[in-house]
Amino acid sequence: MKKIQIYDTTLRDGSQGEDISFSVDDKLHIARKLDELGIDYIEGGWPGSNFKDMAFFKRVQELGLKHARIAAFGSTAHPRDSQVENDSNIQALIESGCPVVTLFGKSWDLHVKVALGISLERNIELIRDSVAFLKSQGKEVIYDAEHFFDGFQADCRYALSTLKAAVAAGADTVVLCDTNGGTLTEDIRDRMLAAVAAVTVPLGIHTHNDSDLAVANALVAVRHGAVHVQGTFNGYGERCGNANLCSAIPNIELKLGFRTIGPEKLRTLTEVSRYVSEIANMHHRQDFPFVGKSAFVHKGGIHVSAVMKEPAAYEHLQPGSVGNERRVLISELSGKSNVLYKAERMGLQIDKASPSTQAVVDRLKEMEHYGYQFEGAEASFQILFSKLMKEHSEFFELDGFWVITERRGNNASASEAVIKLRVDGKEEHTAAEGVGPVSALDRALRKSLSTFFPCIKDVRLTDYKVRVIDAKGATDAKVRVLIETSDGQESWGTVGVSENLIEASWLALVDSITYKLKKEHGFKIQEKEAEIAAE
Repeated sequence: MKKIQIYDTTLRDGSQGEDISFSVDDKLHIARKLDELGIDYIEGGWPGSNFKDMAFFKRVQELGLKHARIAAFGSTAHPRDSQVENDSNIQALIESGCPVVTLFGKSWDLHVKVALGISLERNIELIRDSVAFLKSQGKEVIYDAEHFFDGFQADCRYALSTLKAAVAAGADTVVLCDTNGGTLTEDIRDRMLAAVAAVTVPLGIHTHNDSDLAVANALVAVRHGAVHVQGTFNGYGERCGNANLCSAIPNIELKLGFRTIGPEKLRTLTEVSRYVSEIANMHHRQDFPFVGKSAFVHKGGIHVSAVMKEPAAYEHLQPGSVGNERRVLISELSGKSNVLYKAERMGLQIDKASPSTQAVVDRLKEMEHYGYQFEGAEASFQILFSKLMKEHSEFFELDGFWVITERRGNNASASEAVIKLRVDGKEEHTAAEGVGPVSALDRALRKSLSTFFPCIKDVRLTDYKVRVIDAKGATDAKVRVLIETSDGQESWGTVGVSENLIEASWLALVDSITYKLKKEHGFKIQEKEAEIAAE
């Protein structure tokens, strides 16, 4: 099978989308997940533009990625610099330490004359000299021909000459960019064919979604010679976004018959898509093709009858091939299957014929209706599952807590949390301060339990996100709190939902600690209970 390189720019182009802001840790989490998925290139950012991206490039080297190559993004040298090696942007690309540099240059004469204010010949020199210098530094150079399709329409000869300049200077791959996202699919095809005839190195495609054609345009480019596809997860990006790799990858692999990440990794696509949306703190659209919750949903009537007999009647591919699942909204059996699927993924055992199974299904549906979502909070699901199956033992009992936040004279604020709880009948009364109420509550809980369970000292809250479920409720709105916790060896997610932000946070915090205790002590408690029962 012909291999198509997948180049992800979620961390750079995707972060330019409205309401998206990644911390360095967020970017590292996503990079690790994309590497596990089998993405070939991960574009980490523009090192010449901000300190956050340079910090990412330094720390990503510690992840020990197994497959993906990290790329730094930047522009050709500035016209005022007579020597490319003196250009600050070029130097930042080298200092990033990335093995791959993605360099963009102008292909549209409009941008050369108006945006840069230089001659067409000078622009060719900048492309040639910038690429050649980066190659002399041992870098793999991917050249992004910005605005190529608009430039081709305005002056096809000049647009092609910019590509040839990059190739002559040693570019490893040349990527044709529909930067404004306004090119129609048939024009992508024609201009792609022209580039194939003019260029001797592998060609790639980078499309934006301003005409709602980004994925279609990427696919037609692959059909006509592109072997490298750039895009973002969930289509995040400036204006209307970029080509959605969650649609492009399965279409290329399952419909066009080319290889991208392989069938085994493809079965984790939905999980990764939802993971990225959680890290981005963005709602994961239910109507996303392939990976959305509604992508394979069926509701009543002739559709359900037909799908139960032959799924192909109303499904264009098997949901499991992209890690999704079929949902039949009116079917009780479907509900059980949904729970069984989640349980099996987590290594939990459940008997489909057991009377307890329906209780699990009913409770899960009730909680999801209330606002719970367990994608990204599988530790909470495991705890819920063990409770409903009557296989759970509480490690402590809460008598109560209160949290106070005060504004101090130095214009700083601080919070204090007081917790009263019992472990094996022994009362613990503890207080702790934090920068905010949740921080104080987290510290007080871990402080009160560490005496009884020393392993809690290793536990740290690493991420905290709040999502308003019903914004119409204003300050009384229900919120969902998603917490990520780590003990230095493993990370896990928990969730809490309430109209009270502190209560929702408490529920997620308790699950995060309980999960750690179940890992460390759960089997001991069960053995003790078995001994008592035997006596």
